[in-house]
Amino acid sequence: MRKLKEKSKLQKSVKDILKTLGILSAATAIGVFFRWGGLNEANIITVYILGVLITAVSTSQRIFSLVSSFISVLLFNFWFTEPRFTFKAYEPSYLTTFPIMLAAAFITSSLAERIKKQAAQSAKTAYRTQILFDTNQQLSNEQDIEGIISVTCGQLKKLLKRDIIFYKATENKLDKPVFFPFQEGKAEAEYRTEEERSVAKWAFDNNKHAGAGTKTYTDAKCQYLSVRVGQSVFGVLGIVMGEWPLDSFEKSIVLSILGECALAMQNEKVTRERAAAALMAKNEQLRANLLRSISHDLRTPLTSISGNAGILISNADSMGKEKQQQLYEDIYEDSLWLINLVENLLSVTRIEDGTMKLQLNAELLEEIVQEAVHHVEKRCKKHKLRVQLSENLILVKADARLIVQVLVNLVDNAVKYTPKGSEILIETRQEGTNAVVSVSDNGSGISDEVKEYIFEMFYTGNSHAADSRRSLGLGLALCKSILHAHGGDIFVEDCQPHGARFIFTLPAKEVQLHE
Repeated sequence: MRKLKEKSKLQKSVKDILKTLGILSAATAIGVFFRWGGLNEANIITVYILGVLITAVSTSQRIFSLVSSFISVLLFNFWFTEPRFTFKAYEPSYLTTFPIMLAAAFITSSLAERIKKQAAQSAKTAYRTQILFDTNQQLSNEQDIEGIISVTCGQLKKLLKRDIIFYKATENKLDKPVFFPFQEGKAEAEYRTEEERSVAKWAFDNNKHAGAGTKTYTDAKCQYLSVRVGQSVFGVLGIVMGEWPLDSFEKSIVLSILGECALAMQNEKVTRERAAAALMAKNEQLRANLLRSISHDLRTPLTSISGNAGILISNADSMGKEKQQQLYEDIYEDSLWLINLVENLLSVTRIEDGTMKLQLNAELLEEIVQEAVHHVEKRCKKHKLRVQLSENLILVKADARLIVQVLVNLVDNAVKYTPKGSEILIETRQEGTNAVVSVSDNGSGISDEVKEYIFEMFYTGNSHAADSRRSLGLGLALCKSILHAHGGDIFVEDCQPHGARFIFTLPAKEVQLHE
């Protein structure tokens, strides 16, 4: 690396020498032409000063413009003063002309050099600003720590043309390093040694630079810099030094990009902590709602069951058959509702904690509907339940037990919120690649305001709080979760002239008939 840079510097110096000689030769040729045309010496001096100015602008080092200033005076003396082609001058006034010419050339070259440096500095500043802007834009699009690290190291390896290694900090410890090679296929084992890790650990613990190019662990192959905001350190970045250290401009860019990286990491941490706090608060609220609702919803049917059972125990002999039958039916209905409540609670907890595993099989939709009807027939005695199945066989890939639970919840919901004698209709059909099932009733319907929230947990339609008898508000939310897990959907619409229709979809499978 060092040899390549030295060779490049030598080639650049040779080019500057050739440029200087060429410009002075051109100025001399123009001066000869001016003399042949009868122009005075002031014009020739101006040409040489212009040559010095061009040399200062086009060469990389100031020494060439200074040398050009001195040589231009000698060339003027040699070519254009009497006696010509010597370095003597008969005219006494030249003793004043030569110093003034040299001073003018020197001042001109100095001003040109200053302007060139200012232009170069402005270009560097603009370049640095653009780099930081691009880095900031890319970092703002990343949502996790790994993405932020990848963008930061990717930018640095392109800018510095060096290999980069990054140690992410987790719980005040450095993770395994991630290597970002400038050229693919480069060996990285030499940068993953315990010696290198110990240097990175020192930089992490002391929140300072360490390694190659610093006063600490100078034998390391990389220079390690902590990625920090204040006293919070998010990791350590290592830059492979090789034989050539970073210049001041490169150091400035590195520190600026690391600052942007640290801010992005801090923002990601704050966002993650806020999301976790919001989720915890939401879970606490859900838990409180659930406990409050369960305590109410369990107490009501259990009180009814114990009361009816007590009446039967105490007064069964003196009670008529019809009254006994009514009490038995009430006890049975309350127990069925409790069973359904427990099933819904178990399903909700499994879905929420991610332990529910779908047993997906090819199932006939007709059989799923018939199974659900078998479960709800007894609780629909005071309603008219009709089933209208598609004439064609519809096959779905589903967990039959869960889809039965969806249908039971929808029918149970219709029974709960429609008056006695209302009609409940279950229909099936196929639309494209989806199987469609609808459960409709001819009750009073659902208002548009309620439709917006009806699939939210603990929402019951009458109020936002689940505080009425048998109103835990889990059924429809559970239906939505189950169907989304199957790749389906559910929505509600109005029936004409009145009532509500719940429609859900499931991915259909092609029915293959074997002859």
